[in-house]
Amino acid sequence: MSQNTHGAYANPAPLGLLGFGMTTILLNIHNAGFIELNVAILAMGIFYGGIAQVIAGVQEWKMGNTFGATAFTSYGFFWLVLVGIILMPKFGLPAANGATMAIWLGIWGIFTLFMFFGTLKLNRALQVIFGSLVVLFGLLVVDKATGSETVAHIAGFEGIFCGASAFYAAVAQILNEVYGKTVLPLDCAKK
Repeated sequence: MSQNTHGAYANPAPLGLLGFGMTTILLNIHNAGFIELNVAILAMGIFYGGIAQVIAGVQEWKMGNTFGATAFTSYGFFWLVLVGIILMPKFGLPAANGATMAIWLGIWGIFTLFMFFGTLKLNRALQVIFGSLVVLFGLLVVDKATGSETVAHIAGFEGIFCGASAFYAAVAQILNEVYGKTVLPLDCAKK
């Protein structure tokens, strides 16, 4: 095993990034029209996108990383709320309509835009993740406001890219730590 470079704690960011990335990829494979919404997506949203990211956020908080704590706990709860929005109508609660979902997603898009500004002081990989997530939320707002299947499919492909960028950043951090050198870069080469 490689030596831990984060003091007494392991780096929680890869767990949070994988929770976000893998869940985002899976849901957006559905949005792109390849699979139906099913229990695999919802369970992933609860347990990996939701709970695992919240755990990563709490660990980031313990390490004093406000950005990581805010991002992972917020997006972890995003996934839990999204699954609740999907499942709660099955228990007799009124379903959210397209306008409500557009507003809800728009609020998340605004939050993500402000988080994107924070990434400008961090690495390029995080800039790509948050930048593509802002675009994804924008597309999802248009999808929910208009009901356009075409926009939903475009959002799906863009969401797969967003999730894959988070997956890449997680694997890069893991491999870079294990090998003690940059195996997969998180930033562009400095000139």
